[in-house]
Amino acid sequence: MVERELWGAGSQIVVGVDEVGRGAWAGPISVGAFVAPHDRRVYKIRDSKMLTESEREALFDRVTGWAVAWSVGHASSAECDELGMSAAQRLAARRAISGLGVAADHVLVDGNWDFVGHPRTTRIVGGDATSLTIAAASIVAKVTRDRLMRALAPEFPGFEFDSNKGYPGPRHLAALAACGPTRIHRRSWAFMDGTAWTGIRRVPPFGQTSLFEAEPVSR
Repeated sequence: MVERELWGAGSQIVVGVDEVGRGAWAGPISVGAFVAPHDRRVYKIRDSKMLTESEREALFDRVTGWAVAWSVGHASSAECDELGMSAAQRLAARRAISGLGVAADHVLVDGNWDFVGHPRTTRIVGGDATSLTIAAASIVAKVTRDRLMRALAPEFPGFEFDSNKGYPGPRHLAALAACGPTRIHRRSWAFMDGTAWTGIRRVPPFGQTSLFEAEPVSR
């Protein structure tokens, strides 16, 4: 286990980090940060994408109760539009790390991109399947964001945010075509092209000042 190796090398506070929501059309991008104890284990922790929603919910209290510290940071849909997705993900990560209340000695990041920027970071492709702290961060981020989207769902009937959590799908696309975007949609994304007019303006893709100058956006 990579955490045990880092603990043995003197890094007492090892933080696992994972994100959720980057590919959604609506809602925030969320980053989980998790610090595990050295002397206790919780079994059946694995990548949140391999668990059902009910399994994640059932594990949430056990996982958070096991933690030395845990936090979830968010960047709103408006911040995703204003900053661009990469910068918004870094912002959510900074908020998650600062929310831990402890100073990280080492950070483990899922994937091949370091979106945390800690001086001692290890990137692990597939880390949510091999690192306990990354897997736990994945669970707390996913459950926290899912709960947020379920809480927002009654405000936007027809979009079924309680089930799709803001991610793309045929029913989500049909709701956009019929009703237009909501205030929590990412208005710089290409799915906004051709949606119904609701008074919520289309935002140009990040880094572009005019839709007429923009090239097709692939997401």
